[in-house]
Amino acid sequence: MKRVWALVFRLRLWFVDQVSVFSFRPFSASAVVAFLLFVILLLATETISVITNDGRNIVGVLKGFDQATNIILDESHERVYSTKEGVQQLVLGLYIIRGDNISIVGEIDEELDAGLDLSKLRAHPLKAVIH
Repeated sequence: MKRVWALVFRLRLWFVDQVSVFSFRPFSASAVVAFLLFVILLLATETISVITNDGRNIVGVLKGFDQATNIILDESHERVYSTKEGVQQLVLGLYIIRGDNISIVGEIDEELDAGLDLSKLRAHPLKAVIH
């Protein structure tokens, strides 16, 4: 996976080189979207965490996406945080999340995640995004 991120970093440097002081060429919206979709494609078959606009944290294996950033997760579960009990994991299985309901998508370090004792972890639930 480190090689994949090295490639992403090189691509980002190439994009930055395209916009220089001497020849400013702004990116089109489609170029930016294509780059973001490329990064998501590199994450396919990786375990990711998705935080939705209503404050839910859903973890699963990325299986697919589309141009509207709808995401398909397999082997997914929702992590419900509480200040009184440990983290509860509700099994969801194959799950589709609409793109307009996604706030954050992040890759999970599986080794670090496996070492967490979620039953002892306490946290306030996230609040919904207010527009």
